[in-house]
Amino acid sequence: MLERVADDDLPHIVALMNRAYRGSGASAGWNSEAGYISGDRTTESLLKADLLAKPDASFFKWIAPSSGQISGCVWLEPEADGAWYLGSLATDPDQQNAGLGKTLLSAAEAWVREQGGTRVRMTVVNVRDTLIAWYVRRGYRTTGETQPFPYGDNRFGTPLRDDLAFVVLEKVLEPV
Repeated sequence: MLERVADDDLPHIVALMNRAYRGSGASAGWNSEAGYISGDRTTESLLKADLLAKPDASFFKWIAPSSGQISGCVWLEPEADGAWYLGSLATDPDQQNAGLGKTLLSAAEAWVREQGGTRVRMTVVNVRDTLIAWYVRRGYRTTGETQPFPYGDNRFGTPLRDDLAFVVLEKVLEPV
């Protein structure tokens, strides 16, 4: 179930996100970025700074009903015109391919609907074809918009390629 992230959850969330986004070898999930971005995806100080800088955003953890452990996270932030930005969606790589990502994404979309949101937007690194296809299968569409990759700002890792950018995906939420 979705619960708000508390300060004492941050070390676990950081470890989860770094494994999910940048894990390699046996610890990597199917959607690791390790082949084109190295280093940590986040740190406790970055997450704390984001939470302080964006008080309207909500950062959630997913608690596995069977174990009571944190097994996923997602960031939701209101934008304009009923849109919400979804970011930092991560699941424990050991639990991938068991439907947790779909469950977490659906719970996040339901929460956005409850807040009156009508659309969910996100950015995905352009070379993550498998992940983009995964979102498309869940009703997202590419908008044709792109955003530049923050070359020179290694707070979120060091790019290993010079052709990275973000594609914008969007899903219109159907009313319940």
